[in-house]
Amino acid sequence: MPLLLAPLCSVVFGVVLAWIGREELLRHRGAYAASRAFVVVLLFAALVELPVYAYFATFHGDWAYLYLAPWGRVPSAVDALWVVGCAGLTPLGFALAARPAVAGRFDILSRSLMVIGALFFAAFLLGWRRMSVSGTYAQYHGGFGAKGVAESALGVGLLLSWFALGAGLWWAVRCLRAARDA
Repeated sequence: MPLLLAPLCSVVFGVVLAWIGREELLRHRGAYAASRAFVVVLLFAALVELPVYAYFATFHGDWAYLYLAPWGRVPSAVDALWVVGCAGLTPLGFALAARPAVAGRFDILSRSLMVIGALFFAAFLLGWRRMSVSGTYAQYHGGFGAKGVAESALGVGLLLSWFALGAGLWWAVRCLRAARDA
């Protein structure tokens, strides 16, 4: 996943998981951050999102930054902070959406998701041409040696990351619904 789109995805994950976990949050006494639902969200962010974002930052850095800067010149601390920060936006989105979710205020959450979705869609459209190419910063800007994503290891990485995110979301939803059904 391009690192510039990751924050938007993470916030969406957090908001959606807060809505799904609202019944567990209703039963929980105390701070939402101390709930079982929040632990599920933390585990999803740490065990699924963080490795996915780190994979693209580590192995496809120029693509992850959409060829806006040569990845070799980006300090590793920036990569680390960006990856951890993006994964951390899921629990933050969950925490911010928990109160409206518990109150049944789907209108607030749906408007938030529409705004985030519109931003994501706009960013995706703006970056589509850059996301469809696999190569280095020099290859992209020099017009040589770059391949289509489907012809490269990046394409396999994208498919596997979507599978990992899907499986992780399935697990998180299942855990949150199991708490609801208990």
